[in-house]
Amino acid sequence: MSLNKELINKIITVTSKAAISCNQFIGKNDKINADKAATDSMRNEINKLKINGEVVIGEGELDDAPMLYIGEKLGAGGDLNIDIAVDPLEGTNFVAKNLPGALSVISVAEKGNLFNAPETYMDKLAVSKHVPNDATDLDFSIEKNIKNIADALNKDIRNITACLLNRPRHNEIINELKKMKVKIKLISDGDVSGALMITDKKYDVDIFLGIGGGPEGVLAASAIDAYGCKFQGRFLFDNDKDINRAKQMGIKDLNKKYDLKEIIKGDSIFCATGITTGDLVKGINVKDNKYITETLVTHKSSNMCKIVIREDIIKT
Repeated sequence: MSLNKELINKIITVTSKAAISCNQFIGKNDKINADKAATDSMRNEINKLKINGEVVIGEGELDDAPMLYIGEKLGAGGDLNIDIAVDPLEGTNFVAKNLPGALSVISVAEKGNLFNAPETYMDKLAVSKHVPNDATDLDFSIEKNIKNIADALNKDIRNITACLLNRPRHNEIINELKKMKVKIKLISDGDVSGALMITDKKYDVDIFLGIGGGPEGVLAASAIDAYGCKFQGRFLFDNDKDINRAKQMGIKDLNKKYDLKEIIKGDSIFCATGITTGDLVKGINVKDNKYITETLVTHKSSNMCKIVIREDIIKT
């Protein structure tokens, strides 16, 4: 088995089942058990696959079990060796409070092709394929990035939309954007979906930027790669534990700026199944004794970027 259609369908099953496992917790103010349900389901489904898998992007270390931890071996064995990046439940608060945008997310690539990222923060920048590669950069000023995007897209700066997490750490960026009269889309959580909004004009987002989770950055990069868009990231280390962990993972230059091709190499499969309806996909719908789910699927080598609707019979 390679990263083919058969495996794509199996990976869709993984995120669909994980999403469905969260359905009972929507609006129940119990994010811990919602996350555990998604994690347990995802682990169980991956372990059915005839693969030799290793989690390179997970939810912490071994002592954080029952989370899917970095270095965890998964799968039932076979000829295919793959790296796995997971976020069984992106948006735990969205599920707990019945808010839009909760997802179950996974990315897989052949062994060695997915960046082994520490669980730390990352400064990120993502723009659409319609913006020239050299027009934006993490090291450019906010003003330069915005003006270059406006020039490239032949848009008035006031019609440029920037998406970022609504966090106090972004106050300076937000103030700069306001001075330039840029449209601002603030999101409360879920920076995988935030980054993916640059992939299609229908979302009306021209740039995603700011500081969010490193693991989420790698997951987003996997999907963005299939769309031919641009992504840059720089990990941020603010304590000795994170620095030592990064060095153990082989990161020598702690200030390195990573381009997309350094984060995700070769072929990959990305799946994000909706739990609660958001910008990218609809949430779980229960109808006629079935769970109906929507999954955003990308597969780089076949240029697949589509929504897959799936039905699962509710077992009584």
